Amino acid sequence: MNPHAKLISTMSLIMGTSITMSSNHWILAWTGLEVNTLAIIPLISKSHHPRAIEAAIKYFLTQSTASALILFSSLTNAWSTGQWDITQLNNPTSCLLLTMAIAIKLGLVPFHFWFPEVLQGSSMTTALLLSTLMKLPPITLLFMSSQSLNPALLTTLAISSALVGGWMGLNQTQTRKILAFSSISHLGWMIAIIIYDPHLTILTFALYSLMTTTMFLSLTQIKVLKLSTMLISWTKTPMLNATMMLALLSLAGLPPLTGFMPKWLIIQELTKQGMTPTATTITLLSLLGLFFYLRLAYHSTIMLPPNSSNHMKLWRTNKASNTPTAILSTLSISLLPMTPLITTMF
Repeated sequence: MNPHAKLISTMSLIMGTSITMSSNHWILAWTGLEVNTLAIIPLISKSHHPRAIEAAIKYFLTQSTASALILFSSLTNAWSTGQWDITQLNNPTSCLLLTMAIAIKLGLVPFHFWFPEVLQGSSMTTALLLSTLMKLPPITLLFMSSQSLNPALLTTLAISSALVGGWMGLNQTQTRKILAFSSISHLGWMIAIIIYDPHLTILTFALYSLMTTTMFLSLTQIKVLKLSTMLISWTKTPMLNATMMLALLSLAGLPPLTGFMPKWLIIQELTKQGMTPTATTITLLSLLGLFFYLRLAYHSTIMLPPNSSNHMKLWRTNKASNTPTAILSTLSISLLPMTPLITTMF
């Protein structure tokens, strides 16, 4: 990809995210989302592979539909209330349309069909952007309008996302698809709590982005795209594989790792709000995701078993240390004791 085109796309991506996050007007927020969509498409299709072109087309169609729904929702609300303020979403039809549009943009169930396919057709760096940075503007819109949305609808979307994200990830062998269904499952946790404690949703998203970034950087460094390759990756970087196993267990939400913090706080807040059945259901559904996280952890640390393999065994070589990956891995594993300090910041 041309460096100038890459720079323009990256700057447009940052600008679109900043416009949406800093705007109070629906038209400005919609403009930021459109800039974001147009900026990420060249990054998805830069390899010129048929799978990448297909992923770019799927992403464009779904995001265009969601943006049109957001625009229609804001127009309907402005027609009935005379206001364009994002926080003043009072029309019931507008609330329903906005919830559908945000669900499409985030990849919530039942609008999740595009997300695993787009991630599978993208490079690891672009998949990381789609899983973290591109989720931030829709989450911001949901945060600003959370008091106007329907709690029953959001709870249904949350439980469905936790169920499908865990269930569909069980049968996957491609690491990008596994991380896509992991993202869908984590988004279910964020949506479940957004009405009762929106700041906790932002904290959960920040920690999810931290752990997911660690995973993508680790997988990029050891060049792993599927489980069969991960099985012999210990020959390249044994230490990185060990820390990646802990990061995976943290992403699964096992104590005493960082990933346990958001789940613990969400379960606590849902119980305080009298949503004990929801908390129990979403906790049990997280066991589905735990299975494929454990499978990934097993493949990343256990040596090649004594059977035939289609891959050549790789010699250990002296790899240059990657400081950002080391820092992110440490944060992804060891932040649980700092829970009181972190919760006061959000």
